Amino acid sequence: MKAKKIKSALISVFHKQGLDKIIEKLDEYGITIYSTGGTQKYIEEKGVNVEAVEDLTSYPSILSGRVKTLHPKVFGGILARREEDHLRELEEYDIPEIDLVIVDLYPFEETVATTDNESAIIEKIDIGGSSLIRAAAKNYRDTLVVASQEEYGSLYELLVEKKGETDLLDRKLFARKAFGVSSHYDTAIYNFFDAEKDSLGLKLSIPQGEVLRYGENPHQQGVFHGDLDDLFEKLGGKALSYNNLVDVDAAVNLMYQFRDENPTFAVLKHTNACGVAIRPTIREAWKAALAGDPVSAFGGILIANQEIDLATAEEIDKIFYEVLIAPAFAADALQFLQKKKKRILLRIKEFRVQKRQFKSLLNGAISQDMDLTTETSDQLEVVTKVAPSGKEVDDLLFAAICAKHLKSNTIVLAKDQQLLGMGCGQTSRVDALKQAIEKARHFDFDLQGAVMASDAFFPFPDCVEIADKAGITAVIQPGGSIRDKESISYCDEHEMSMVLTGVRHFKH
Repeated sequence: MKAKKIKSALISVFHKQGLDKIIEKLDEYGITIYSTGGTQKYIEEKGVNVEAVEDLTSYPSILSGRVKTLHPKVFGGILARREEDHLRELEEYDIPEIDLVIVDLYPFEETVATTDNESAIIEKIDIGGSSLIRAAAKNYRDTLVVASQEEYGSLYELLVEKKGETDLLDRKLFARKAFGVSSHYDTAIYNFFDAEKDSLGLKLSIPQGEVLRYGENPHQQGVFHGDLDDLFEKLGGKALSYNNLVDVDAAVNLMYQFRDENPTFAVLKHTNACGVAIRPTIREAWKAALAGDPVSAFGGILIANQEIDLATAEEIDKIFYEVLIAPAFAADALQFLQKKKKRILLRIKEFRVQKRQFKSLLNGAISQDMDLTTETSDQLEVVTKVAPSGKEVDDLLFAAICAKHLKSNTIVLAKDQQLLGMGCGQTSRVDALKQAIEKARHFDFDLQGAVMASDAFFPFPDCVEIADKAGITAVIQPGGSIRDKESISYCDEHEMSMVLTGVRHFKH
């Protein structure tokens, strides 16, 4: 493939770190450099000759720097095809060919993240930079474009390897990356203006991606789009799989609810919590969570809201697990856990969750607000003659959180801040309850005095009747059924307490 020599370059960047080696190499190859403002000054301070864009255009930077490069003498040199008719026009209007464009964009996303000052944010919407990047990328057959600081290293390697020349594949690769930069930038701006989602449009741009070994199953390809390093520090173990990531997401969303509680541990399998407990120490919380379903815990995802100490690590090490997540690990605990080379250890930097969620389906996608509503004691409506005790209220709220994070239909049985049994993903609420009771009894839990949480209302009184006969004494549910009175009446007749939350927590 025929190589093309770079004869001239336009450089105008916000991020200058890493640019010095490139400038030196361009100067070494005798490449003419055009530049503006702060970048021009930076190049001159390196002792390299540079031509001011305003000398080329015969116009200074105007409107507080809003207009610097938006001129035919700049865009003509970038967009011209190196063919007879275009070259003739360049000569007629005294426009130089520009073979290399190094331009990045104002830090719009960083500005949005650090200030609410709308004027400051608006000034970080790059116009000239975006236009230059798109123009150079469009004309990749003749022009090489570098659109972000992340590509400085690749450009330098290319310059050294090919001594200032490029071929079509090089230019097309950089053009693809440049359009990725500009489209991501435009998406960020759109989402700023559409903060309330009033337009009903869905625009997402996640610049980073990692190819996974496979997807949900070995015959499916999987890719993770995101930045795990922003949320976790990986301290050991093999690469996270597609299924690991799905489970880790569920685990973080659950523990987000318990992030400020006393020591809490949760065990998840296939995104569903099979063990959750709050205890005075993290070791006790682990043992109580594991007791909820030690069979399902095999190969599960473990998450804690406090530091893992050595004593807890030694207990955890007794079972096989896929991933262990915690905000901190004691040095001796980490050293001990790292002996199992395949076990994935993640230090979560901050418990946080997304405010919106979406999924692809049919020929499009659906999106919604995350279910971030959590009931508190003062929101509970006691609808029975008997009110729950203070201890029962604590257990009811605990159970409601667990139920919120399980697949519908779901029922949770809890006592003493411990998940005793759960039924989830069932086609009827009765089946979910029977599954929860069976699980609790299988692991020798005494349900006398336990509480029950449901993610949605009871259409009939059958669930409270089954729960009563199993020893359940208090119930929490959203309410809203036209037959609520039947369930309430049964509770009154059998001295059970029931509270309504008015909030349904379906999870499909």
